[in-house]
Amino acid sequence: MADGLRRLVGAESGRVMQEKLESWYRDYEINSCDQNLNRCCEIIELNSQIQGQLFTILNETSREGGHYAGMETIKTRLLPWLGTSCATSGRLFETNSSLIQDSIEKEKQLRELDINQTCQLQELQEELTSTRLQLNRVQQELKTSCAQEKDALKKLDRLNDYEQQIQILRDEISILDAQKSVLRSRLARSRSPSPTSRSLSPLRLRSCSPGRARRTNASRRSGLLARFGDIYAEERLDAETLLRTYISDMEMVRRIIYIAAVESFHAAKMAYRQFKIRVRETLSLGHSGPESLEDAVLDYIVRHEDLYDVQASVNEVIRCMNINPKISFPPEIDFIVISTLIRELCRVAFSMQTLIPPLDIAFSTDGELFSETKYHRSLDSDFTAVLVAYHVWPALMENNVVVLKGEAVTKRGALCCRRSRSKSRSRSCSRNSSPLRCRHLSRSCSPSLRSGSPSK
Repeated sequence: MADGLRRLVGAESGRVMQEKLESWYRDYEINSCDQNLNRCCEIIELNSQIQGQLFTILNETSREGGHYAGMETIKTRLLPWLGTSCATSGRLFETNSSLIQDSIEKEKQLRELDINQTCQLQELQEELTSTRLQLNRVQQELKTSCAQEKDALKKLDRLNDYEQQIQILRDEISILDAQKSVLRSRLARSRSPSPTSRSLSPLRLRSCSPGRARRTNASRRSGLLARFGDIYAEERLDAETLLRTYISDMEMVRRIIYIAAVESFHAAKMAYRQFKIRVRETLSLGHSGPESLEDAVLDYIVRHEDLYDVQASVNEVIRCMNINPKISFPPEIDFIVISTLIRELCRVAFSMQTLIPPLDIAFSTDGELFSETKYHRSLDSDFTAVLVAYHVWPALMENNVVVLKGEAVTKRGALCCRRSRSKSRSRSCSRNSSPLRCRHLSRSCSPSLRSGSPSK
């Protein structure tokens, strides 16, 4: 026994364990979790070694005392300590086992949850793929239907063009037949009356195709409507581009074009009335036939629209625009720069007067209540405003019914702006203009003369 105890004392295991405990205590706060656990394991291992050596010394000491020596001490001290230590170790083992079992169960549940989520994600991806395929299929079918619709519309447009061409050919054939009849009747007659007016000299007094104007009324109407739309889409934009090189104010450019359209219709209607009066006076001298005099006059005008002096109407439009108080233009440039637009509008307006019933533009004034049935709003309009600031293109009417919508700009406070501009013009007229100029301005503002109201 003395040798074992001497070796234990010589090894200084207790002192080493005490030093490790003190060192661990000093560094505990600065160590990491792994470092503290390693220190604790080292001390446990050292303590186990010391306990093993002590149990060896205990065994040797008990043998030196004989069979029954030290029994009382073992019963009262060693056995109770061993029971307490084993019970504590068992509880610790059970606790550790339960914790391990719980962690295993949780890990198993997490694994099953991951598997379920993965399956659900795969199902969602498959549904998404199927939905995308269906969407692509629907889009392809939509494109196909749109292409078929476009083809059908193109075929319909071509068919309408063919019908118009056929109608034009029929009209030309009727004209040729009428001309043949005229030539034959002239050869048969030894003397034929001649119109007293110089502008009617190339024609007979009677129409050889009675009611031709009424028969071709529908085709001429559709052609004039199409031509009026082309002027809006082409000649109007060309004139707008040309005016922008001289005028930076877009509103003034639009006002100029709109007033040019209104004045063109006014001049063309006046020219048509005068031309019709001359034709009626001439044809009434020798009219006889199944058709009425009015039908004969209308047939004559329709067949000889080339006798219309369109240049005189263009000059009249430019003269009226020069004295219009709503528009202005640089003094070095004249409104003749948009004469192409004016000429086409005069021709269309003149031809529209030969229709039954005639077509005319709608009466309009700045600051009027906006009408959805008569006008489209321009893109720069205030879509919440109810008053028209100014007009861009007139609406086309037939018996007070809108045939083609015009275009207008709506803005809030349009009526106030109009009144302020009118006051400023009246002051400038009284201060800077001559009395004759002011009379022209006041007359040009009259709705009955300047606004292009529909004919009764």
